[in-house]
Amino acid sequence: MSDLPNIAIDGLQFEWDIEKGRFLFEGEDAVLFWISSAMKTFFDTIEEISGEEATCLVMESTGYRQGQVVGKYFENMTDISIEKIGTLITSTYASAGWGRAYVTNLDVDNYTLTIQLKDDWEYKINKAQGKQTGGIFLAAHYAGIFTGLFKTNIWYKVDHHQIEGHEYTTIEYFPKEVNVEHNIHQLARRKEAEQIQKLEGLVEEKTKELKELVKTISSPIIPVLEGIVVVPLLGKYDMERADELIMKTLTNLPKHKASYLVLDLTGMDQNLTPYTAGMIEKLGYSAQLIGIKTVLVGISSKLSMEITKSDIDLSHFDFFQSLQHGIHYALAQNGRKII
Repeated sequence: MSDLPNIAIDGLQFEWDIEKGRFLFEGEDAVLFWISSAMKTFFDTIEEISGEEATCLVMESTGYRQGQVVGKYFENMTDISIEKIGTLITSTYASAGWGRAYVTNLDVDNYTLTIQLKDDWEYKINKAQGKQTGGIFLAAHYAGIFTGLFKTNIWYKVDHHQIEGHEYTTIEYFPKEVNVEHNIHQLARRKEAEQIQKLEGLVEEKTKELKELVKTISSPIIPVLEGIVVVPLLGKYDMERADELIMKTLTNLPKHKASYLVLDLTGMDQNLTPYTAGMIEKLGYSAQLIGIKTVLVGISSKLSMEITKSDIDLSHFDFFQSLQHGIHYALAQNGRKII
């Protein structure tokens, strides 16, 4: 017998070693907490940080795994029937303040049973939290215990909770292939998918805003002098942007009473592709169809080589090295000049 202060309740030993700050339950280190204050705060904090869904899975997985540990301890009692072990477990838990548990409808051959819980610590915490639905830590915990005792995977279904106004929390147990690790990963993947979906939505929204901005500021139409409109080509053009440019230019040229369209290619050295060259040809010919002549300026030696490599025929347009030369040419065609 230990010299430490101790007490035996229903055959279960409780000991205290005040000098070392230890409390022992059946010879193992244990801890005492106030349920409606300290443990409530513990549960509240987990939910606050992790969210209700993640907390529910944490409690279920932890309860099940702890139950497996307890099940392994009791399954070594080969000289005692499972029925007696069930009674021993409920008495042990009652003495530790886990509330009353009653095992009913135990069918060892079919691995099924029903457990009724009354005034357990999880119910008391949920009640202190002001919840309307009960937790699943203890339900999963007993599933873990009987998984060990039956040596087969046992899972559960809560029929109803005491917190809902019933006298007991009633839980049915039955064989089922369950993998709590899979449930944990499934939640993680679901959370990742939700975050990805949010990010995709944000990217789509910002991309839309950016496209609208690009439409507004790219390739502006600049009426420099009477009858002469300059359109600088900037950056890379995809189908959508090219169509937008052509439509915008052709719509606005008549408004400016333009007779000459000057396309400035100065910014196209790094971005002239056969597709972009095709856009230039299409825009130039479209302008001619409404009686407006097209002049191409800003042609560098590098750009001229790229144009000759393409299959696009731009020979119908007038070319000039600089924007200034192109504007002077257009003025001269109208019988005017800058003085």
